[in-house]
Amino acid sequence: MRKMWKRKILIHDPVALDRIQIEQDLNEGNQVIVQFSHPDFYGSILEEVDELCERYNEDFGVRFYAHYSLSFDCHTLLRIPHVKMLHLNSLTQAHNIEALAKLEYLRNLHIGIFELENSEILGIETLRSVKELTIMAEKRTLNLQHFNAYTQLEHLHVGGKVKNLDAVGNLENLNYLALHSISKLPLHFVNRLRKLKHLRILLGGREDIREIEVNDIDDLEICRVRGFHDLTNIASFRSLTRLVIEDQIQLNEIAFDLGMKMLDELSISNCKGLTRVTGMKQLPSLRKLRMVKTAIDFDSFIHQQLPQSLSSVEFATLKSKADQEIQQALIKLGFQ
Repeated sequence: MRKMWKRKILIHDPVALDRIQIEQDLNEGNQVIVQFSHPDFYGSILEEVDELCERYNEDFGVRFYAHYSLSFDCHTLLRIPHVKMLHLNSLTQAHNIEALAKLEYLRNLHIGIFELENSEILGIETLRSVKELTIMAEKRTLNLQHFNAYTQLEHLHVGGKVKNLDAVGNLENLNYLALHSISKLPLHFVNRLRKLKHLRILLGGREDIREIEVNDIDDLEICRVRGFHDLTNIASFRSLTRLVIEDQIQLNEIAFDLGMKMLDELSISNCKGLTRVTGMKQLPSLRKLRMVKTAIDFDSFIHQQLPQSLSSVEFATLKSKADQEIQQALIKLGFQ
């Protein structure tokens, strides 16, 4: 089942809060985030922000970012003890990070602190109750062993320097996993994530994902992974409805040799070494196809047996004259 992303409405360095508008935005199913770029903007408004944090669920949140030339003082968080969604990202430094231990209502946490000093930050007990977590480590090696106690975590985006990545396999309720800039560490743990539906592998480096066995993942994205050239186990993703492959210059071929009955959307872009995508007839539910900037010959590709379900095709070389001809050919063939 495709994850539904909520629209984010940002309130930037406010001097006052429009409570009526905030409530309307939340009632319409959006997320509302009050964000502060510098301590000069905190004023006395943080107490009012905390009142709203207490009233609303984790769709209402607070973000601290930038603070250029300053280290963010996490003691500031003690002024919003009822916060449920918190973003500490695009920050260079932060201190007094142990203040997170006082945030008993936290359910949604995003940490992107370039010079994060505490490699054991995930050991803070109050963080064990979060349902959604994004954490990126650049300077210190983040210890993921603490995930053994994160029984409620459903959404995880983790990246950078990490150790004990295998502990992610203990997150029994994980529905979404993004691995960002994590190179060559084994992925066998993914086979233990029985509820996983969304998997994104971004940046870093690895040659393949063959450690991943037959699964029920719904949505797979592989983007700009250095050295990636082998997608021969794609049939293991038997429940896939969406496949996105981007910026994989060493990937030469994708073969759908076995039926993938549920694949609805296929997007391949900027894979300059890709010369063949075969077995399209094995995708009986494919509705939307996007192929941009590959080495695939359009005429050879379009004249193979394609699924009858296919209604929308985008095929582009980014060469103006060739793309005009391709567009005309697709229209004649009845594609959107």
